[in-house]
Amino acid sequence: MASVVAILDLKGKPLIQRSYRDDVSPSNLERFLPLVLELEEEGNQVTPCFSSQGINFMHIRHNNVYLVAMSKRNTNAAEVIVFLHRLVQVLVEYFKELEEESIRDNFVIIYELLDEMMDFGYPQTTESKILQEYITQDAYKLTVAPTAPITVTNAVSWRSEGIRYRKNEVFLDVIESVNLLVNSNGAVVRSEILGSVKMKCYLSGMPELRLGLNDKAMFESTGRTPHGKAVEMEDVKFHQCVRLSRFESDRTISFIPPDGEFELMSYRLSTPVKPLIWVEAAVESHKGSRVEYMVKVKAQFKRRSTANNVEIYVPVSDDADTPKFRASTGSVQYAPDKSAFVWKIKQLGGGREFLMRAHFGLPSVKNAEDSERRPPITVKFEIPYFTVSGIQVRYLKIVEKSGYQALPWVRYITQHGDDYSLRTALEKGSAPIVPM
Repeated sequence: MASVVAILDLKGKPLIQRSYRDDVSPSNLERFLPLVLELEEEGNQVTPCFSSQGINFMHIRHNNVYLVAMSKRNTNAAEVIVFLHRLVQVLVEYFKELEEESIRDNFVIIYELLDEMMDFGYPQTTESKILQEYITQDAYKLTVAPTAPITVTNAVSWRSEGIRYRKNEVFLDVIESVNLLVNSNGAVVRSEILGSVKMKCYLSGMPELRLGLNDKAMFESTGRTPHGKAVEMEDVKFHQCVRLSRFESDRTISFIPPDGEFELMSYRLSTPVKPLIWVEAAVESHKGSRVEYMVKVKAQFKRRSTANNVEIYVPVSDDADTPKFRASTGSVQYAPDKSAFVWKIKQLGGGREFLMRAHFGLPSVKNAEDSERRPPITVKFEIPYFTVSGIQVRYLKIVEKSGYQALPWVRYITQHGDDYSLRTALEKGSAPIVPM
């Protein structure tokens, strides 16, 4: 439980504060930032939770504000931190951007939201779609409906009753993002897969959905042998609508979905990943006055798949000029703001490989960098109808008392993550690429 919840600016001054219990004085907020600065000066890590003089401080930072909760009891700190994150999500849903200015412009509605989201220090309704049904925003003015919807007191607090659609449909996207780093020797030194299952539900009534995946743990617990590859997922996180007890017993993902779009689950796989798109570059410098690049890209996935909107960023010297390009496919552009040139390929079929050449002038000799200092090549891409982990939806069942027919649509997408990098730039004389 939390006694006080507040939003502070970067100087530690409260912008919004709400007291839920009288055992902690809001004046203790003045000690928060000095305590954080003291921990930093002593070289200690500033953890999300710390205590001082019998007061527990739990906090997160978002943009240019701190969200802080204080308590005096033996509090479930993880629950309070999750609540602060949910508060951020709700405020972003309302104001698009959560920062100091938007807080000052909307303090009335924020107080109303704090009253509805927590009662006597205990989290209550934190689903933004439900809150927006009876707390609405109009030009910084607050309008509160006469009565709260049934969902506030209902066990299914994330879905309203009485929802009706003429056409009942469910769209399910399995999206996997690949992060990896390849060193200058061509070896993968780090790789991971971050996956998410996102849904758009347009279903009438109060339906129950059951989703089955080819999860390795599920087959081990039941003793059945899967047809095809089983995937061992790690760090699995579910939306609050999922019945966790059912998942732990038989690995069935059973839930009553929120209306509209939401993320059902996320997961991570730390298994080694072979680079889906391989890129290497041979670099040849000419007495510091000019430099030539020969870049090869190869799609290392099955031929029946195609990567869309491939972008390959090859770094060059900051003062490189007079660019000239020649590519066997796609288009090449110089991006001086990124100190790189970008090779764009609209569609790259599996198993295919292509070459391109680039020529730059170098006004100053000092910018003839060696391969050790050169930044890595980065790649962006999207491969539809494909998952690198092999995860598959085995079934998606929809049960509703009225017995209507619903159409489930499933789509798979693999894409680049935040860091898909290859340090495969080579100097002249070391494994040169065959020219076009």
